[in-house]
Amino acid sequence: MELKELTRAEEQIMQVLWQLEKAFVKEVIDELPEPKPAYNTVSTIIRILETKGFVGHDTFGKSHNYYPLIGKEEYKSFATGKLLNNYFDSSVEHMFSFFMKEKKIDVREADEILKLIEKFKSK
Repeated sequence: MELKELTRAEEQIMQVLWQLEKAFVKEVIDELPEPKPAYNTVSTIIRILETKGFVGHDTFGKSHNYYPLIGKEEYKSFATGKLLNNYFDSSVEHMFSFFMKEKKIDVREADEILKLIEKFKSK
């Protein structure tokens, strides 16, 4: 199955489901920041996530207990690849340079990244 990009709202719901591993709609809402969205809003977003193949559910009477079908690491890899391809011409160097210029990475973090690179090179 090909992964699809999530909207901000869908991603927020997935973050909660990844954290809780299984949850009813009310439990998802309890984890969301204020102002809390309406029950129907969250329920609709979860059903969309089901349609996209991100979420499954177990049925208990009229209630559904939802769980992620796509792991957080799998989506992180997809989203990072999309970011790299769409905005940095598939160049990690361009992305790294951008983050340095935007001060999203400080010198200490850059040193840590270079140490990681050396570690991977020696393997």
